[in-house]
Amino acid sequence: MKNNQFHELFILQLETMLGAEKQIIDVLPKLIKLAELEDLKDALSSHLSETEYQVERLEQIFGILNLSPNAKKSLSMEGILKEGEELIKNKSKSALLDAAIIASALKVEHCEMAIYGTLHSFAKHLKLDDQVAHLLQENLNEEGAADKRLSKIADGSLFASGINKEAAIEQKGR
Repeated sequence: MKNNQFHELFILQLETMLGAEKQIIDVLPKLIKLAELEDLKDALSSHLSETEYQVERLEQIFGILNLSPNAKKSLSMEGILKEGEELIKNKSKSALLDAAIIASALKVEHCEMAIYGTLHSFAKHLKLDDQVAHLLQENLNEEGAADKRLSKIADGSLFASGINKEAAIEQKGR
């Protein structure tokens, strides 16, 4: 009985993750349009494509489990996305807006990494088909790569200053 409840918890989390990814797909095009920095536009556009593949992988997992994909609204993602809307609201195209977009996107990535990490662990402990854990790990890896790419845009590198530094300089000039 306990294992059955654990399996149900896994399915609920899987449905919520599917819903979260679909919520993200709805928001990313708006952020791409608002972003000024080309590297940020590229990172967000690339992650939009990855997110669409992540949805396909989640749907594949439902198929492996002989279940119909059922997306449930993610209340945590809804809150993070609403908070992101507040961060970017009333800002004109600038380094400050790009910094706010990155801050919002990083919160999304961290939430996704937490859920995918949990799902991956659940799948292993439930001894589900190895393909389930593999697909979840692929999604988790992509979220981690997106997090690193966004952080690099924010903080810069040895050869370029980051958007956060540019936003700070921009604000000092006002």
